[in-house]
Amino acid sequence: MEFQHELIIPNEGLPFKLFLFEGGHGNYEREKHWHTSIEIFAVLKGRLTFFLNEVEYPLEAGELIIINSNEIHSIHAPEKNETVILQIPLKQFEKYFTAQRFIRFTSAARVARDRNSKAPDNRKLAFFIEELYKVYRAKEEGWEYRTMALYYNILYLMIKDYRETEAAQEEIQDSRRLDALSKITTYMREHYTEELKLSDMATLFGYSDAYLSRMFKKYAKINFKAYLQEIRMSYAYRELINTEKTISQITLDNGFASSRAFSREFQKKYGQLPSDLRQIIKCQKSAMD
Repeated sequence: MEFQHELIIPNEGLPFKLFLFEGGHGNYEREKHWHTSIEIFAVLKGRLTFFLNEVEYPLEAGELIIINSNEIHSIHAPEKNETVILQIPLKQFEKYFTAQRFIRFTSAARVARDRNSKAPDNRKLAFFIEELYKVYRAKEEGWEYRTMALYYNILYLMIKDYRETEAAQEEIQDSRRLDALSKITTYMREHYTEELKLSDMATLFGYSDAYLSRMFKKYAKINFKAYLQEIRMSYAYRELINTEKTISQITLDNGFASSRAFSREFQKKYGQLPSDLRQIIKCQKSAMD
């Protein structure tokens, strides 16, 4: 199971990322991950379930939830749904950071679990997000201006109605550590084909070996070596099914010590040898020709 930092890239020409949830067809699970951007899930049709730091939040049509920066979450969507996702870079809220350079938002879905908070009315925010998606998708004349107008309405509502003015010190510290871990895992994804050692990474980012090891176990729920293996295996699997590269070449290109080691780990993860999967793919292609 891969547990990772997700890199958010805004839509071209816009300061945010807007798209339909990829689990809309149902029978979908997104494993635990985190990102520095603020994320809003607005359910238009159907239902799905969010897990934030192991707490369950069921969402139905008309409901939304705000995911804070560096908040570990996963998603379970067993049924068909139509859900709009808006991802907002953290720097958009820089003027409203606390002295610790921290900001946190709430939402009605969270308030149901926290009786000490006052629930904001989600209808306005849900309306603006749905309208933003419609305008962006249609791209009719002047859509750029309407899109930005709706976006700024969303930012205004988030600051006015959803921003929390207090946060626990432990929560701030956890966010900072996840931010640091995000930088490390991003580096690992960019250099996974190279020989990466825990000691080298610790030195590069200014930590002791023991401290970095604890960071991975606490926040990624996996040790450094296993996380690196997951990265390499995911890229190797992609090349195996999408390219004509030999298994030996895939082994070398993705940082594995040998073809035997790669095949052993591949079978452990996917239940079959890479050569067997390659053969199945060839048979499927032949049947389609």
